[in-house]
Amino acid sequence: MPARNRKPLKIRTQDESRWGLMTILRRRITLRGVKPMRKTQHQYANGWLYGAVAPASGERFFLLLPKLNAANMQIFLDLFAEAYPDPFHVMLMDQRGAHTAKCLRIPSNIGLVFFEPACPELNPTERLGEDRRAKLAGQCFAHLDCLEDEICAHLDQYTDVVVQSLTGYPYLRETINAVCS
Repeated sequence: MPARNRKPLKIRTQDESRWGLMTILRRRITLRGVKPMRKTQHQYANGWLYGAVAPASGERFFLLLPKLNAANMQIFLDLFAEAYPDPFHVMLMDQRGAHTAKCLRIPSNIGLVFFEPACPELNPTERLGEDRRAKLAGQCFAHLDCLEDEICAHLDQYTDVVVQSLTGYPYLRETINAVCS
């Protein structure tokens, strides 16, 4: 955070998740010896859902982009900074190459803080990805546009309270309250 920051402080967690046409499979309970029947498809078209969530308030920002790379991360950061210009955002994220690329130009109202490497359990935004995967399990989509429409419909159903309940890890809420009060 810049030393001369006069803007209100918001803490966000950020993550991406890959979405594709390959059917998400889950276990099914059946009688002994009965094999569960379900439709599956093996198409490899995919896209990425970038997201930033404020665990304290449930506020969220999502963007569907075709790839996970530094160029698309730059697009995400620029659009996020434009959508929320007033506060200064501390964005907690993993150390993926797209996040640490030297070519990234971090907007002036965003500061990046990185989680320890290989610790997805620390990032509460991962819980939203798990929730969406559970809702999409077993479904087949004709093409990527249909899948993206379904993802957008699921994202629209999230309320602030639901996002808070999924992402409001106690350690993070306590830290946010201590830093932002």
